[in-house]
Amino acid sequence: MNGAAAERASALTTARPGGIARRTLEEILSPVGVAINGDAPWDVRVHDARFFERVLAEGTLGLGESYVDGWWDCDRLDELVCRAIRCNLDHHILDWRNKLFLVLMRTRNLQTLTRAKHVAESHYDLGNHFFSQMLGPTMNYSCAYWRNAVDLDGAQEAKMDLVARKLQLRPGDRLLDIGCGWGSMARFAAERFGCEAVGITISRRQYEWAEERLRSTPARVLLLDYRSPELQRLGPFDKIVSIGMFEHVGRRNYRGFFSVVQSLLKSDGLFLLHTILNDHTPAEPWVNRYIFPNGMLPSHIDLDRALRKLFVVEDLHNFGADYDRTLMAWHANYSRYETQPDFPYSVRFQRIWRYYLLTYAGSFRARTRNHLCQIVLAKSGVPGGYRSVR
Repeated sequence: MNGAAAERASALTTARPGGIARRTLEEILSPVGVAINGDAPWDVRVHDARFFERVLAEGTLGLGESYVDGWWDCDRLDELVCRAIRCNLDHHILDWRNKLFLVLMRTRNLQTLTRAKHVAESHYDLGNHFFSQMLGPTMNYSCAYWRNAVDLDGAQEAKMDLVARKLQLRPGDRLLDIGCGWGSMARFAAERFGCEAVGITISRRQYEWAEERLRSTPARVLLLDYRSPELQRLGPFDKIVSIGMFEHVGRRNYRGFFSVVQSLLKSDGLFLLHTILNDHTPAEPWVNRYIFPNGMLPSHIDLDRALRKLFVVEDLHNFGADYDRTLMAWHANYSRYETQPDFPYSVRFQRIWRYYLLTYAGSFRARTRNHLCQIVLAKSGVPGGYRSVR
């Protein structure tokens, strides 16, 4: 084919809808050094030409679903997402469905007492063996603290110790852990600090695991929602903690959540909230559909409004960069697990979890959207001032 014929063929290709869509995506990706079918580890390798139109038509949901369907791959998905988020490239492919989803998340209460169980049933009840393979022996499903740690287990132990020191735990303290997961923090506080620890979860599988693990300790776990009247009968508590659960509360319920905590906390007590904060995108359609149904990331403004006249902020510590490292450690554990002969899940499941873990890692690495904050709260200012610890 001579040069003129090749030029005409190229023009015909880009004139087709798929060709126009490809050129559009190439123009969007070019400023951050990402190419289609390039050689860099963060480049996108397309296996199905329908990928281009699907992403432009369906936004970030189409991007994630086409990955799960095997239409494209990327050797360093985490780095691709990091580069894209730093330059807000996702905003170029937000279609009307993405925007409508964000409006609904802001205006409707998708985290009612009835709906709250959806995430437990579809995610946290996936299987204790599965999570033990991914999370390791500490069974901590939240950001670790890597300041002086060299591995995941050490970083999770350091995180629990950091929480304990920030709460100024002492022997005999009554500690409530709201959204206790598999009971790791409750057990840590009971065994290391001599606390009378109570954890609550709405996941039956977590409850069964934690009840067995805590049976020989001073800690216990209950199958309760934070709004349950039964919880009120257990108070008051000297200290309260909530680690990685607030992302499931929902904006319409923030004030109610903090009112419950305030009612359960002694007048001189401390409350530590460990949560992701995101001032840009409170929810993402793909994550909502495949990972955390009805999940919603709070913003600093959300917290400020919900805390007014209930709590004083004594300390705020952002170590979101540590979540990147935590997620990559989970991904490494998960990758080893999925190569085992008895791995019971489908290829589609594997792609869902790979996309979830790596895209979240990239989002925290970007340092522009997702942040991980620990916030120490008191009913009134701590006399003499609160001494921050790191």
